[in-house]
Amino acid sequence: MDALRLRPSLLSARPGAARPRAVQSLSDISPLFLTGLLEAVVAALFMNIYIVGLNQLFDIEIDKVNKPTLPLASGEYTPATGVAIVSVFAAMSFGLGWAVGSQPLFWALFISFVLGTAYSINLPYLRWKRSAVVAALCILAVRATFVFRRPAVFRRPLMFATGFMTFFSVVIALFKDIPDIEGDRIFGIRSFSVRLGQKKVFWICVGLLEMAYSVAILMGATSTSLWSKTATIAGHSILAAILWSCARSVDLTSKAAITSFYMFIWKLFYAEYLLIPLVR
Repeated sequence: MDALRLRPSLLSARPGAARPRAVQSLSDISPLFLTGLLEAVVAALFMNIYIVGLNQLFDIEIDKVNKPTLPLASGEYTPATGVAIVSVFAAMSFGLGWAVGSQPLFWALFISFVLGTAYSINLPYLRWKRSAVVAALCILAVRATFVFRRPAVFRRPLMFATGFMTFFSVVIALFKDIPDIEGDRIFGIRSFSVRLGQKKVFWICVGLLEMAYSVAILMGATSTSLWSKTATIAGHSILAAILWSCARSVDLTSKAAITSFYMFIWKLFYAEYLLIPLVR
């Protein structure tokens, strides 16, 4: 959907999205599982389009400074077109969630809808993105864990994945505002980057990720499985080294360089999906 220029978070960890950890063995990959996976991902996709589109509708003036190429900010699409798009996708998300008949999926979509609306909409007591803490909590909250059509059993891999992805979600919530500091400052959005400065928030984010990788390495070292120990330690050590090397080379005075590093963080996020199934 070019009209909304969707963000990398589109299918990252929205409620209802099935995860690799839901599969414990090859026998779990059945037609029922694949159907549930498709239903959950599509419903989450539709809801994410609503959330991202609504945010852009209420950030048109800010985006003229921070992201002038976005369709609404550039005038390529009118606000009326944006309203129509987000309304249709919200309705389709709820419609699919209702048709599936999964109460956890439907309520996860509803909670995402409420938080996404409160985050962006400019009404009294809302527009929660003005508060750095509340905004970060909203973003973290919608990255919930939900294993489709099976009870959550808190084994070691699940606890690791939940904790690790929580760290990543915090980093993403903090880092996403670093390139947008100019417009946020002008329009009174008190993000952590505005309050603490780009450089400090940048290195806080890098430090949190390196801490998460260190915990992952320790987790691997305590594994009783040799192949899991080797893969977990080696994989996270390599990613930690790459992260540190790239972070040191970022020009913090360049918006393009900071944005590029933000996209790199998303690559690390997706790379973790390859390592999580190896944790034992």
